[in-house]
Amino acid sequence: MSFPKLPQPETGEVLLVCTCYEDGTAVWGKLLHEIGSRREGDVLVVGDSGVRLRPIEDRGWHFLHGGNVPALVAHGGPVPPFVVLADIPVVYGGDGPLLVDLAAIPGRGVRVPSARLGEILADLLGGALTFDHLVRNMDVCGMYQGNGSRPAFPAPTTLPHRPFPTLPSTAGVLLVRTFFDDEQGWRALLDELGGADEDGWVGADVDPDEIDVEHYPLTALVVDDRAFEGLLPGQVPALVPPPKDTDEHTTLVVLADARTFAEPGRPLTAVDLYDTPGQPAVLPSRMVGSLACNLEISNMDFYEFVAVEDTEPWWEGS
Repeated sequence: MSFPKLPQPETGEVLLVCTCYEDGTAVWGKLLHEIGSRREGDVLVVGDSGVRLRPIEDRGWHFLHGGNVPALVAHGGPVPPFVVLADIPVVYGGDGPLLVDLAAIPGRGVRVPSARLGEILADLLGGALTFDHLVRNMDVCGMYQGNGSRPAFPAPTTLPHRPFPTLPSTAGVLLVRTFFDDEQGWRALLDELGGADEDGWVGADVDPDEIDVEHYPLTALVVDDRAFEGLLPGQVPALVPPPKDTDEHTTLVVLADARTFAEPGRPLTAVDLYDTPGQPAVLPSRMVGSLACNLEISNMDFYEFVAVEDTEPWWEGS
């Protein structure tokens, strides 16, 4: 499916995009009340911050994800530094709005408390804060200065500024090789995951009767292409193609990076594409299939697989 382009905001305005619709009608939940704004025409002025939010609606943005936003910026004008999304976690989960980076590392995201939205946007626009600062100071739930624990593996914020191609389109999981100095280790990883078939999938031919539900096997399309060498989590969401429809979308992108071939358990870096785009979860390769399965059936959230600083992960006992 293709999403409508975003309008060009007026100078000093920030776009607030509704991405949740019921029967074609925009659903904002409690957000517009929680941010403490007053309306001036078509614009919301947030608290005492002076920040001017322009709420925009188009049912064509239903199920729009943060990583898809950079491709929707209209050509021919200045690129806004970020946009704000009112998405499903905001409307139905009570989470804070999602800020999506359009300047430094387009497509990555961070959530902020609704009541602090005006303050944080004012500091970003005024230069007192950077998007990197927000990302470095988010908790395991992806919330800036949230009440959750600190992640054991924070999202990298200093990334190579070079273009990467679009990732393959799939309704499942992608396993992307980003480190190419250990061919033997790569082959061993694929073997441990059941071996790649002629179509480039691992785990596609697993016998359901032999599945260990505690260590659910990973089924993923393998991407073995040097064009993705050095790719890091924050860059991933913008490379995932838009879903063909709301029921077919890439579940997860998993990176086989330098850590995979240097540490016990062959840890892989899973990348959140939805709740907090670009947030990493570093997991032993044996656990990534369980993450993917739980996301597909909406049984667990991504953040539940994010390792907590100075705490033994729950899966170490499994």
